[in-house]
Amino acid sequence: MALFEILMPKMGESIEEATITKWFVKEGDKVVEDDLLLEIATDKVDSEIPSPVEGVVQKILYKLDDIVAVGSVIAIINMDGDAAVDDSKPETATVVAEKIQETETKKSDAAVKPAAAETIESVSGRFYSPLVKKIAKEEGISQQELDSIPGSGLNGRVQKDDILSFVKNRSGVKAETQTQTPTQASESQKSVSAQSSEAAPPPVSISGGDEIKKMGRMRKLIADHMINSVKVSAHVTNMIESDVTRIVNWRSKVKDQFLKREGEKITYLPIFLEAAVKALKDFPMINSSVDGDNIIIKKNINLGIAVALPDYNLIVPVIKNADNYNLSGLTKELNRLASSARESKLKPEEIQGGTFTVTNFGSFGNTIGTPIINQPQVAILAVGAIEKKPAVIETPEGDVIGIRHKMFLSLTYDHRIIDGALGGSFLKRVSDYLENFDINRTV
Repeated sequence: MALFEILMPKMGESIEEATITKWFVKEGDKVVEDDLLLEIATDKVDSEIPSPVEGVVQKILYKLDDIVAVGSVIAIINMDGDAAVDDSKPETATVVAEKIQETETKKSDAAVKPAAAETIESVSGRFYSPLVKKIAKEEGISQQELDSIPGSGLNGRVQKDDILSFVKNRSGVKAETQTQTPTQASESQKSVSAQSSEAAPPPVSISGGDEIKKMGRMRKLIADHMINSVKVSAHVTNMIESDVTRIVNWRSKVKDQFLKREGEKITYLPIFLEAAVKALKDFPMINSSVDGDNIIIKKNINLGIAVALPDYNLIVPVIKNADNYNLSGLTKELNRLASSARESKLKPEEIQGGTFTVTNFGSFGNTIGTPIINQPQVAILAVGAIEKKPAVIETPEGDVIGIRHKMFLSLTYDHRIIDGALGGSFLKRVSDYLENFDINRTV
């Protein structure tokens, strides 16, 4: 009997495990090549895994919501098309049995451990990898302490280096506490207690008619990422109103021609991205990150584009080296990434490495807002809806009132390294590029 092992794929350089979020098949099902087997999720991207072979699903080794290490066997497919176990192939059967036995042993070992060694699960729903949980148990780190550790991973996820650094600093604090006088220790405990009390979320009352809906995995990651960003950066937002009449008229003139020639729709967003890229070249400090006391000014301009998913969650694919694209190229790459995001087909590398983010809530009819910085970046540009407004127009014959197409731009930036003069100058430069758009350009 020819058995084929389905392995948990490696979804990126830093990915060590993935969570099984859905099985499309069950044991005994027949599959052909490229049939979907399961859906997996990491802290970076969700992916559907197809079958590389044709046969019958003989064994599924992990259940829904199990966290599985990269390279582990997750299912067995019998390529002979027979779902029955064949004892004439003892080597393969032994391997499968050993894997199942190993899983059961781990479960048994976990069951006999004392309560203090139970698997750590955050009350807030924050995700921790098995490695981080293991270190937390070995070092006696409480759940409250673990939840307080700032994460350097995507969406604020705590990585191995984060928890080891916490353990190192924690040891130093413990040693210092032991040398304190009783009065000093008491005051220190009061301070910690006050901070813990301040950070505790308020109680929520629930009435009989209320619906309780558990947060999904992606929503938990987004929540952690947003909270972490507000804790890390000093957020300031500037706003400016831009006259984009020239852009509106130009797009109306070329959109049908572009669609016919390229098979792609050209929206306003690629034009805004082009203006942002030009302004980032003029003000490279906006395209940077903070690393302790160092400012890392990025050489590459990698634009993150916030994309709303059908379930109202959010993901930010990245246009790498956006300054190398012309307007047509930006349009095609933007459309490709947005389509892949909505179909859950993004690759891990397509949501990594962003240096500046643009979010377009204008597509939902919203005019103005204050976005939260996408860490570890230091600024994010928000684009509002375009509206017709009466405006004063300067002419050689004098000022007149006319109808213009206007929109608000919002720039939220990290006040640790960007002051109002720099943030305001960058935002004004983006607006200038938009208002002075060449209506005679070809695309």
